[in-house]
Amino acid sequence: MIRANNIEQEVRALIADIIEMEPEKIDPDAHLVEDLGMDSMMALEIIAVMEKKYRIQIPEAELPKITTLNRAIELAKKYVK
Repeated sequence: MIRANNIEQEVRALIADIIEMEPEKIDPDAHLVEDLGMDSMMALEIIAVMEKKYRIQIPEAELPKITTLNRAIELAKKYVK
């Protein structure tokens, strides 16, 4: 079973890797596009990495909901059983 705090750390690390930023420097409520410079390809990469890592399927309709680190973590927790 995957623990919630592991998901938080792992999602933070994968987003940090994609946007090329230190994980601890990412404000959980910072807007990924407006504040951190993420683009749509990076958002797709986040979804793809989370799906592969956790062996889950995230509907494409969820993509616009990934606006902050906290929202990405919530989304991962929603689909990881």
